[in-house]
Formats: sequence, structure tokens, C-alpha cells
Amino acid sequence: MTGPRVLILGGKAGIIRKAAALGLEVVNVQKPSAFDPEVVPHCDQVLLVDYQDVPLVTALVRSLHEVRPVVRVFTQTEAAQVVAGHLTDVLGLPGNGAGTTGLLHDKAALRALLNDRGLGPVAAEAGTTEQALRAFVVRHGAAVIKPTMGSGSLGVRKIHSVSEVAAAWAWRESFGIEDFVVEELLVGEEVSVETFSAEGEHVVVAITGKQTDGGVVEVGHVVPAGLGPRESAECEALVVAVLDAVGLADGPAHTEMILTADGPRVVESHSRRGGDRINDLVRLVHGVDLEEATYRLAGPLAPLPDALAGDGAAAIRFLVGRPGLVTAVSGVEEAESAEGVVQVDVHVEPGDTVHELRWSEDRCGYVMARAQDAATAVRLACEAAARVVITTEVTEAAKAGSRATLGDLLVEVDEVLDPFRVQAGR
Repeated sequence: MTGPRVLILGGKAGIIRKAAALGLEVVNVQKPSAFDPEVVPHCDQVLLVDYQDVPLVTALVRSLHEVRPVVRVFTQTEAAQVVAGHLTDVLGLPGNGAGTTGLLHDKAALRALLNDRGLGPVAAEAGTTEQALRAFVVRHGAAVIKPTMGSGSLGVRKIHSVSEVAAAWAWRESFGIEDFVVEELLVGEEVSVETFSAEGEHVVVAITGKQTDGGVVEVGHVVPAGLGPRESAECEALVVAVLDAVGLADGPAHTEMILTADGPRVVESHSRRGGDRINDLVRLVHGVDLEEATYRLAGPLAPLPDALAGDGAAAIRFLVGRPGLVTAVSGVEEAESAEGVVQVDVHVEPGDTVHELRWSEDRCGYVMARAQDAATAVRLACEAAARVVITTEVTEAAKAGSRATLGDLLVEVDEVLDPFRVQAGR
């Protein structure tokens, strides 16, 4: 006898295995380009279909549901969030529908909603002309431009003064960003709030601290963030109000914030667990696996334990290499044996190309460490990461990579930002 039958869009073998381990009967819809044979033993069916091809996947899933119904549509993948919401509505299932997932996927729509509700107002407007951008920076002193949709800091650029507007506009054009928003540049400590919801009730599981070293791409995280009681309470209250406003019903959410002098302000929010191994940090500290908790929504077990307790701290530091062809990687064993280290994962080897840090995908690996407090965990992760040396030499391929456009990067990962726009042929 099998357990409830669920549809999972995307996901690597390790994530799918967690659903199967709970006794769920899994139907996995995966892009052919991302197929991993190791997923097969954990699935009743694997459908190699581009889940961002909305008409095709809708017709296929509707037919499957008529023959052997599923009880939930899940995804842990950012690129599949809006499609999962759409299919949830099409099949009439519980969960987050297209209205909610669409709001969280569209940065302009989310900002408009939050400003309308008075939830941490942030000056923002749709990107139009260089003159309009210049006028915005004159009014607000600084700005950030970002694509209307996307994740991983892809296409995000800070503008600190009017003198930087022309260069930023030229970069936007060369990078190929057409639909974008302009927002006031928020200044302060960066955090994210990791939550889990069931039937519209939201539980704050953890607050994660961020390190960006002044850039836009995150190079480190730590759980817990080490905030004081007042700051934590303000973040928790705001995130619950935000999730209520967007109508989040079930599952994890990852809401990024900046603690400004005027209080916390939302940067963006997602109807999924945080990326960048944040789920691992949360599990190490709080004993909660938000991926597994998501799948528990399909069965009789409570997604979360009755009480959430914390045990010490955990941090991750990402490896960043100098752009060029990798000629050597050293220091990995030294990093693995360093104090507090629980995992070292290097994504590059000799012969690979390291690109400039354009988005999260350009990082070269990570080091994860545990300690009794956040500051120590961050220090240990950084010290161990410094032992890993990625040696490169400049090549024409690396130079060409620096000229890649938004479209080029999306092709590399086989994704589109708006599958419904592609469907409409606009």
C-alpha cells in the first residue's frame, strides 16, 4: 500500500528522496537538461518535460490527475514556483495558488502591494528611461535596479550617486535587462526570515544573517543572525504581516530584509525554503528540515515539532575565485580538518572557468562550520574557506564570460524568468 501521491516539479535526487522516505508516491516532472538518474529509485514516475512549458505541462498533469489523482503539487525550485501555483489551481488542490506565487515572483507587484498596505514602505518605480533613473537617484540619493523577476542576485546593481547613473544604464543595456524596477537603496544589516506555514498560520523558524562584503551577491550566511530581542520581534512581526498580505497558505517561505534606521524593510520574498544551503544551517541549529516539512503537508504528520529549540550556531562561507581558467585547487583537506568545519564542497577543478561574481551561480563552492555562537561560527567558516586556494589564469573564455548577457546566463541554466509570458508569445 502506497502513501499519498504527490507531484514534484524539479528537484535534485537528495530532495526527492526526502519525499519518498515519508512514504509518499512521487511523480517528478523534471527538465531533460536537469535529469539525474539517481532520482529514479525514489519515484513512481519521472516525466522528462520542461515544467516551464506551461501549456504542455498543464495538459500532461491534468491527464495524469484524471487517471491517478495527486493530493499536492510541490516544488523546492524557484524557477517552478509560479507553475506549481498554476497547477495547484488547475487541479483544485490545497496549497499556494497562482495569485500568491505570482505576487512573490514579481518584485514590482510585491513592492506595490507592500507599499499599498504600509508594510515597510520603500520608494520604487518601474524602470523606463535613463532620465527617469537619474531623477529617481536625485530624489533618493541612491538606488538599486533589478529585473522584475529572478533570483540569485541576477542582474542586480547598486547606484550610490548620480555620477554612477550613466554607467549603470549602459551596463543594463549591454546586459540585456528589459523589464526592471528601480528602488531606493536600503542601508543596514541584511537578514532573511525562514518561516513555515500551514493553513495560513505562520511560524518563524529562524532568522539568518547575511554577508555580502559590500556587493549584491551573498558570500556568507549564519543561523541565528544574532539580533537583539527588539530587532527580532520587528522582523518576525513584519514577515507574518507580509505572508498574510500575499495570502501564503502552506509551506516554507524565505523573506529577505534589510534592517534600516527606520526599521526592517523587505527586499523580496519567496514561497520556498532559502537557497544557499540555508536549509542545512537551519537543520543543524534547530533540528528542522524545511524540505521534509514541506512534504509532510501531504500526510497526517505535523510538519513541525511542537517546540522549536536552538542549539548553537552554523555558518556558511562561499568560495570566490579570481576570474580565469582554473589551473589548481589546493587546501581542501586543510579546510576539512579545521576547527568546527562540518562540510567543504568545491565546485570547480582544473580546466573549469571561473567568472566574475555576476550572480550566485558564479561562486566556486562553500565551507560550512558550527560553533556555540554566531560570531564564532562565521569566523571559523571564513578561516577555513581562506585555506582553499583556487588558482586561475586569465583566458579569452573568462573575458568572454564577463560579457555574457542576462539571456546567456539563463540559457546556461535552461530557465526563463516568466514562463507565462513565453506562453503568450509576448
